[in-house]
Amino acid sequence: MTRRRWTLRRTLVVGTSVLVALAFVVMSIATIVALRSFALDRLDAQVREGLSFSAGFAGRDGGATRPPGSNTDRPAGRIGSLQLVLAGDGSVQRSGYTRSDGTQVSLSTDQIALLRSSVSTDRQPTTVDLGGDLGAFRVAAAENSGATVFAGESEADVSATTTALTVILAAVGALVLLAAVVGLSVFVRRSLRPLDRVAAVAGRVSTLSLGAGAVEIPDRVATVDTDPDTEVGRVGSSLNELLGHVQSSLAARQHSEDRLRRFIADASHELRTPLASIRGYAQLSLGEDAPMTPTQARSFDRIESEAQRMASLVDDLLLLARLDAGQPLRREEVELTLLAVDAVSDAQAAATTHEWRLDVSEDLISVTGDENRLRQVVANLLRNAQTHTPPGTTVTLSLARDGAEAVLRVADDGPGIDPGVAGRLFDRFARADDSRNRDDGSTGLGLSIAQAITEAHGGSISIESVPARTVFAVRLPM
Repeated sequence: MTRRRWTLRRTLVVGTSVLVALAFVVMSIATIVALRSFALDRLDAQVREGLSFSAGFAGRDGGATRPPGSNTDRPAGRIGSLQLVLAGDGSVQRSGYTRSDGTQVSLSTDQIALLRSSVSTDRQPTTVDLGGDLGAFRVAAAENSGATVFAGESEADVSATTTALTVILAAVGALVLLAAVVGLSVFVRRSLRPLDRVAAVAGRVSTLSLGAGAVEIPDRVATVDTDPDTEVGRVGSSLNELLGHVQSSLAARQHSEDRLRRFIADASHELRTPLASIRGYAQLSLGEDAPMTPTQARSFDRIESEAQRMASLVDDLLLLARLDAGQPLRREEVELTLLAVDAVSDAQAAATTHEWRLDVSEDLISVTGDENRLRQVVANLLRNAQTHTPPGTTVTLSLARDGAEAVLRVADDGPGIDPGVAGRLFDRFARADDSRNRDDGSTGLGLSIAQAITEAHGGSISIESVPARTVFAVRLPM
């Protein structure tokens, strides 16, 4: 399965949107990390301040243990703060955590043990997860008058702030990215409209038939899309120049072809008279009873046969020149069924070395066209089959309907045509490969004439060939 390539518009929109998203993600991560680092630094400062405060009161208390909530001259702790004082023998002198309502609760034995094992007494705050309802704390410890003092601050506010900022940035980022995609789509579409117009001109020109005949290329890129200061403008200007050169070249080609056709037509027309004279004098000389040497007799005979062959060639060239020039053909009803019967009968009389067959339906099939020229098409195809196949070959002429077309086929069971030659069989003066070539004096114009006449009737001719079966199919509109 071929993977569908992205358009330039989609590539620009998606690529730019991805870059915007990456930039926003990097900015958001950097903002969150910086804010969390700043908040933790502030929290650590509060922890050290609380540690100094707790150590001062621990020394002033002289190691007396006061239960939480007892009246002292020491102010209440900050909400979310933690205090722990251990005597030199490891006993707890004071421990507590200040809730959000201002009340204090004692730390559990497990929490005290976790603090003792996790926090060193170097006054450096450390993150400790006390579990339960307390969660993570930044805790620092210090030695003071033989006692160990712990002070900490909850990380709940820092985590809440960081989480809120993350949610806000994610929401804002999604909205910004959506707006960027929509805006980029509109902007890129508007920016690429000139390129679309240039591509439309190129597409329309690509559908024109430039192979033959007089060619006009009226399409050009509009002036507004040929600004040399823009990339699309340079493409549009170059396309206009290219189309101008192509039209000039095609006009020159057509002028040359017209001159050549006129020359061939004039030359063929002028040669018909002297060739007729040569044939007439040759026949006159051969028809006299005057004695002549064998060499003279053979020479006159060859003059007549070659003059006849040249006259046939001149007639073919004149016909092709007229067809190329678009000379209209006669338009009358032609019974193809009767034409096929006559053609096979003529072929049987002319070439008894082949087996000729006719395959037509009982109902008559007729088309509108020039009967003489259509007879020439069928005769040329049958003569081609007879000339380029060995004796004993079966040649079948069939006629059938196919929708709105009449299909006439000439099939033979000869050796077939080399695939490398089949593509040029309809060229003028074309020769078949050696397996089908015989020294018959053929000019190589028969198939090209058949094709020209068929196309002049609005039809087509094709060939299919495999060993032991070659089929020429002529399709004519009914």
